[in-house]
Amino acid sequence: MPRHLFVAGTDTGIGKTHGAQALVHAFRQAGERVAGMKPVASGSARTREGLRNQDALDLQAASAPPPPYALVNPLSLEAAVSPHLAAAQEGVAVGWEPLDAAFEALRRDYDRVVVEGVGGWMVPLSGTLSAEQIPQRWNLPVVMVVGIRLGCISHARLTARAIEADGCRLAGWVANLVEPDMLMRDENVDTLRRLLPAPCLGVLPWRVGPADAAALLDLAPLA
Repeated sequence: MPRHLFVAGTDTGIGKTHGAQALVHAFRQAGERVAGMKPVASGSARTREGLRNQDALDLQAASAPPPPYALVNPLSLEAAVSPHLAAAQEGVAVGWEPLDAAFEALRRDYDRVVVEGVGGWMVPLSGTLSAEQIPQRWNLPVVMVVGIRLGCISHARLTARAIEADGCRLAGWVANLVEPDMLMRDENVDTLRRLLPAPCLGVLPWRVGPADAAALLDLAPLA
């Protein structure tokens, strides 16, 4: 299995970046040089250094050693909307050249690159590009982050089916406990363990930082 990974989410706002950070920390704790990457990000803030996206900054900070921001997030968009809409509004052309160049630079310098997607599995990036094409193009196995809340079973099963239908390998999934008071939370996780066609790598507790959550992940299926 390729050493580099793509982290997909079942939806927006389910803790995909938290899961990606936890994976970065887990591989670091195993002694690897690891870089987090978010190739395309919308919802970025204007700073003196240019547009900066908080998810990308979090991945940059988790990496060891931290790579330049331009490699972590080669395409940053300001509007907090779907990337294809933000790019059209801001007159930004979305193409492979800067994304490929950044990934190749990280792949040369790090033992492992953890690439985070944007939103859910099939978010459009432009009129012709879509998020699922990133792991297809770079031959990346996929780790799916599931936000454990009402509706997560269907969302997770549909996403897993789409990942495999698109020719990608679902290497594992992570349960992220985003709603601590959810009814029958553990039973939902157990149902997903039974129904999803890939191993559960771990359950990330509510409000536990990614460095501590990393210790709860089982990396064996990703070796």
